[in-house]
Amino acid sequence: MPPHKIETGHQDVVHDIAMDYYGKRIATASSDNTIKIIGVSGTSHQQLATLSGHEGPVWQIAWAHPKYGSMLASCSYDGRVIIWKEGSKPDEWAQAHTFNEHKSSVNSIAWAPHELGLCLACGSSDGNISVFMARSDGGWETTRIDQAHPVGVTSVSWAPSMAPGALISPGPSGQFEYVQKLASGGCDNTVKVWKLTNGSWRMG
Repeated sequence: MPPHKIETGHQDVVHDIAMDYYGKRIATASSDNTIKIIGVSGTSHQQLATLSGHEGPVWQIAWAHPKYGSMLASCSYDGRVIIWKEGSKPDEWAQAHTFNEHKSSVNSIAWAPHELGLCLACGSSDGNISVFMARSDGGWETTRIDQAHPVGVTSVSWAPSMAPGALISPGPSGQFEYVQKLASGGCDNTVKVWKLTNGSWRMG
């Protein structure tokens, strides 16, 4: 099958693409400060929406698990992370929340495994990692890893929510025990692994 070329409509470099859970839509992030939502079916495609809200190049986008609805996160050179949510009408998107925790470019974002809840990790050039967890009242709780990589965080990634062997041998309580663990990479040439223990992130 010949490759399927998609014209995004962006006016500058495309930095990231992400396909949704069902493989029917693609989100794209660009230096033109916008995000495009494109529907794909077979060899055809259709531009569905343009999301504007960042004031700098958009580096990365990430779809949330569909159990939380149609939701997308984006991060940008402008230091902000925006949560976008699709409305009751298809392809009508709005900013559900904007995080302004960071003082410099936010370079990487990653949703946690859905078993852990609606939880987003963000890595920034200010050296810090922030982790935002949605609450039942609609607000967000924030935990931070200050100076995770002092010269800048370039990448964040979550580990699976269950430790190896957990499905075979549950914990002492007889229930499956979830693990909150993520890895980060930085401009200091290192990769670090972090684990949430008693409400604080520690290396390990």
